[in-house]
Amino acid sequence: MSEATVRRRSLRPSLAIQVLAALLLGLLLGLAARSLEWDWLTTTLATLGSSYVSALQVTVVPLIFTAIVVSIANLRDLGRGPGAVARLGGKTLLWFAATSLIAVLIGLATGLLSRPGEGVAIQPDPETVESLAERQPGSWLDFLTGLVPNNLFAAFADGAVLQVVVISVVTGIAAYALKDKAAPFIAFNRSALEIVQKVLWWLVLLAPLGVLGLIGRAVATYGVGETLAPLLRLGVSVYVACFVVLLAVYPLLLRVVAGVSPLLFFRKAWPVLQFAFVSRSSGATLPLSTRTAVNLGVDSRYASFAVPLGVTTKMDGCAAIYPAIATIFIAQFYGVTLTPTDYLLIVLVAVVGSSATAGVTGWFTMLTLTLSTVGLPLEGVALVFAIDPILDMIRTATNVAGQIVVPVLVARSEGLLDRETLLSRDSSLLDPTAPPLAEETAPAGAHDGGSSSGQPPVPAGEGRSPATG
Repeated sequence: MSEATVRRRSLRPSLAIQVLAALLLGLLLGLAARSLEWDWLTTTLATLGSSYVSALQVTVVPLIFTAIVVSIANLRDLGRGPGAVARLGGKTLLWFAATSLIAVLIGLATGLLSRPGEGVAIQPDPETVESLAERQPGSWLDFLTGLVPNNLFAAFADGAVLQVVVISVVTGIAAYALKDKAAPFIAFNRSALEIVQKVLWWLVLLAPLGVLGLIGRAVATYGVGETLAPLLRLGVSVYVACFVVLLAVYPLLLRVVAGVSPLLFFRKAWPVLQFAFVSRSSGATLPLSTRTAVNLGVDSRYASFAVPLGVTTKMDGCAAIYPAIATIFIAQFYGVTLTPTDYLLIVLVAVVGSSATAGVTGWFTMLTLTLSTVGLPLEGVALVFAIDPILDMIRTATNVAGQIVVPVLVARSEGLLDRETLLSRDSSLLDPTAPPLAEETAPAGAHDGGSSSGQPPVPAGEGRSPATG
């Protein structure tokens, strides 16, 4: 790459700056559309935002399948026996459950202290109630029976992410057991993964346009006046609880358990958390989350297993904090007093049922599942529906942070955390969304067996991945 090209790239605003600029511009356009009643501008912003979200969602199912299959197959390259690999997976799931338990307890404490549903004098929108009545509420039976698809191809076509996860895990374990016999299949999935991530990388570069539409549409549609004012206490409660987990719980675990500086973690993870905040999609953030974990020193082969698994089962924002606070809000709105047993059930649902959050309606599934478990009316979902896009931003950022923190904790305990990479201040490691400064390609055969490169599944063109382990 020529020196002039390198200079131009160095002068180009980073993606984080572009996103912040788009955020501000979207806010201004949304206010203009609302105050001047420019329906055409509101429609334009809504179309821009929804089109970007739809494009992101298209990549989620193939990304999840190929990433999980390849990551399970790559566990063989760790040089450990099946028992050690099983222990590694079990420890990961245990940390997922433990941190979810902490998150739901913080959500409950925040809800009990703020009492968000007291004094609310609003009524659910009739059209929203009617539309929600047509949706299938979450239930334990539906969750269990929904794990196994009736039709293999229908699971992919319908975007049934949880079923795709089950298929992916079974397929990956089978490929792991077949060893060399499955090598062509694994190589095909590696190639498919690279293609999907290349497309997703292009979408990442278009994030400012998506942010412009999403924020603009939210402001133009909902505003900040009488419609949202009664729900302000609920929104503040959710944000406070998420910030406690983000800025207190995770840093404490990183410092005490893994010996990792919280400042270093946030310096490397900030671009990813920002993208998660504005995109509201853990699945779309997956490649950047994986690379961030690797940049924090996690062995790339383990990171490519743990982070995709976390995308479907580790949702502290959507599955723990939000259902806890929203359930308290709805109970107080209807004048229902929750018992200690109800609170225990909320905790149980958050810890055990977090796998049900997979997919774009995960918050709805978990909230209706929680309401059904404690016997509250499902119509209460309509009360929080209006501000859900605003709440979903911080929920997704919290989800993604947890999906990166847990692999760091487990990697430290298993000797899979590379300190040199962790402490590196290389700019390419500080920003996982930064474009490469030189054209670099993986060594020949690096993606055929996984043992020669140890590269994580990140979008093609993002630059080199540091060797770890």
